Amino acid sequence: MTAPVCTSASDAAAPSGRTRPHPRLRSGGGTPTYPSFASYVRARQPVLLRTARSLTANPCDAEDLLQTALAKTYVAWDRIEDQRALDGYVRRALLNTRTSQWRKRRVDEFACEELPEPEPVPGDGDPAERQALHDAMWRAVTKLPARQRAMVVLRYYEDLSEAQTAEVLGVSVGTVKSAVSRALGKLREDPELTLVR
Repeated sequence: MTAPVCTSASDAAAPSGRTRPHPRLRSGGGTPTYPSFASYVRARQPVLLRTARSLTANPCDAEDLLQTALAKTYVAWDRIEDQRALDGYVRRALLNTRTSQWRKRRVDEFACEELPEPEPVPGDGDPAERQALHDAMWRAVTKLPARQRAMVVLRYYEDLSEAQTAEVLGVSVGTVKSAVSRALGKLREDPELTLVR
């Protein structure tokens, strides 16, 4: 994503526990700027972009999807009272936007003599094998108990630390470590993953 949303927003974030200041108006215009929005986007963009990429196969579409979700977040910025819920708000906006796009999608079909196949990238492996491994992994993850599944997704798909995962789920770091260890053990023993390896 090359152009950040709202580049004129200030870097200063409102201190936690205090009321957020009212949005300022840009000189000569009626569009509000929020002091901490730009700093939030700069800090969280890589993580949120990974989430967007997991929702769509095309990296350019993922950037557009994130841009749209951030625009929706910017509009609602002064109504989001809990700063810790910002990632959840953006992720929900990503999911809702992607669902809307999928529902509105118009599929055009064109008859052609040969199917267009992308050129294989050297050293990238067989795309069919990668997809089979990806699908098998997701099936194995969905077999995990809900709590273990949530911890595995937060740790390895959302790339949160053990401490961040513990904070999100409201448990201790030790609980995260032991639950993730048990979950990884179950994934190693999953017969479907053994066949794919």
